[in-house]
Amino acid sequence: MQKIVAFFVRISNWKTFVLFLILYIIFPAYILKNAEIKMNELAGKEIGVIDLTMGFNPQKTLDMVAGYGEEGRAYVAKVETTTDIVYPVIYAFLFAIILTLIYRDKAWARVSVIPFITMFFDFLENICIVTLLNSYPEQSSTWATFCEIFKLLKWVTFGVIILLIVYGLISKLIKKDKPVSIN
Repeated sequence: MQKIVAFFVRISNWKTFVLFLILYIIFPAYILKNAEIKMNELAGKEIGVIDLTMGFNPQKTLDMVAGYGEEGRAYVAKVETTTDIVYPVIYAFLFAIILTLIYRDKAWARVSVIPFITMFFDFLENICIVTLLNSYPEQSSTWATFCEIFKLLKWVTFGVIILLIVYGLISKLIKKDKPVSIN
């Protein structure tokens, strides 16, 4: 883990931040948005993206898989095994860079690995989704439950990342605003 932290301390600067921020914005603003539009078109109705649902509802995941239709399931599986492999890598790097920039000089520098835990849960969620898509019409409540568990863990760790960013930025602002004593 120390090597990962050292790597991010070495590469984290405003240039890498801006690069990964631009890549990150391109995904939800263009690539993933267009993928969702095509998913819904192929389904013939608005289904949405399993990865973005909140809560713990395995039956909803199974219903979404069924609702995509044959062409939609093939397309969603393609997106999950291509685009949704690249996107977690990009957001993991972006958030690791942000956390490193905030916590670089603190004992908390190890928090920069948390985005990779989120990425890992995202990959496990993708495996479950692809398994459900490829095994349809067989519907496995076990795979749907695992999908929901990994999705929940992904969102919880993502929430931790956001809290760490907010906490770190507020701490930096408070530290800057403290008057300097002249003793």
